[in-house]
Amino acid sequence: MTMLNQVSLMFIPLIVGCILLYGTYKKIPTYEKFVEGGKDGLQIAFSIIPYLVGMLVSISIFRASGALDFFLSILKPMLQAVGVPAEIVPLALIKPISGTAALGITTDLISTYGPDSFIGRLASTMQGSTDTTFYILTVYFGAVGIKKMGDALKVGLLADLVGIIASVVIVILVFGR
Repeated sequence: MTMLNQVSLMFIPLIVGCILLYGTYKKIPTYEKFVEGGKDGLQIAFSIIPYLVGMLVSISIFRASGALDFFLSILKPMLQAVGVPAEIVPLALIKPISGTAALGITTDLISTYGPDSFIGRLASTMQGSTDTTFYILTVYFGAVGIKKMGDALKVGLLADLVGIIASVVIVILVFGR
């Protein structure tokens, strides 16, 4: 094991230790605060369950109804005209909705086409360049009671679109087709 690996293994425990020592120095009851934070975390977890279930049901309905396949059939000719492989479209569509589903699609693309293929590299880059916008809005905004999320949705989806376009451009520029 290299020195860098040893340092990285000890980094998080050192940070936690420093926080505990600083809290003790400031005469903060660190253990009680830790337990209080755990209780708050459980309350938040229970409060987001209805939002999470609603989102997962919506995703299942969208996929099972055939709406995703229909949407893909409409987009394929336009994407092929600009050189974007149609196989990557489900990842681009699912990523803002579900990170787990997007990871499944990415895994499938990489196992089918290989990690060093254009599609594999594009899927990997896209996976890291976009976010789960609907999940974030549904779960986190719902947990804190934010009802008006229209502007956040627009900005989040715009950021996802920029991430998708940047992924395609960067993979083409760096790796070619």
